[in-house]
Amino acid sequence: MTIHNASHALIELIDVTKQFPGAAQPVLQGISFSVLSGDCIVISGPNGSGKTVLMTLIAGLEAPSSGAIVRTGSSGSDVRVGLVFQEADAQILGDTVEEDVLFGVRNSKLSKDTVACRLETVLKQMGLYEKRHAPARSLSGGEKRRLAVAGILMMEADVIIFDEPFANLDFAGVTQVTAMIAQLKQNWKTVIVLTHELEKVLALANRLIILHKGRLVYDAAPEEALSGTILAQYGIRNPLCAYRELADLVWTADDCR
Repeated sequence: MTIHNASHALIELIDVTKQFPGAAQPVLQGISFSVLSGDCIVISGPNGSGKTVLMTLIAGLEAPSSGAIVRTGSSGSDVRVGLVFQEADAQILGDTVEEDVLFGVRNSKLSKDTVACRLETVLKQMGLYEKRHAPARSLSGGEKRRLAVAGILMMEADVIIFDEPFANLDFAGVTQVTAMIAQLKQNWKTVIVLTHELEKVLALANRLIILHKGRLVYDAAPEEALSGTILAQYGIRNPLCAYRELADLVWTADDCR
């Protein structure tokens, strides 16, 4: 199942397969879908389904073994993709919040006034302006993810990809990240979220993509998946499961049904 609308296709995957040297089977096989401007896509699937490899292909960090990936901006330019990695500390490259956000444009041809104006806008948008002189590594987990997005916005990326953005976060951190994704969506940014924690973000998505054993098995509106059997079929817990008593607060295999 595939969604179609009139938005511009920023990235198009055409029959993409990825097989690493020496591997008996491809990690991804025959993947075809488009990332449209303004999309908020959640990509889910069991561990080992190929989500992380798909992310590296979309971002251009890896090349497909076969098939094609076409990236075309609205003006015909190359699409810029920004990644927010699961390990937020690994993405910090500056000593202070301000220095980290500026890292990606240090060698750009932008004027000082343009950089200063954009920096202030991005820091305020991500709620980090008051902490702009703070040590970047002193931020909380949720703030570090906002810091990563601030750096991506500074470089005016067309597509922002989050890899398991809720990993190792407490409740406050999760709410910070979901609020940030909602804000990006309101600002018509194109967002892709790779996660198995559907209950934390699926309400913000206009599309749900499910991978299973390296193949795309679902690409449609989230509502269809929640009301059908597709999630249980591929071992994904339905986030609409109701909790009624203490005994319900243990996840079991029956939660997929």
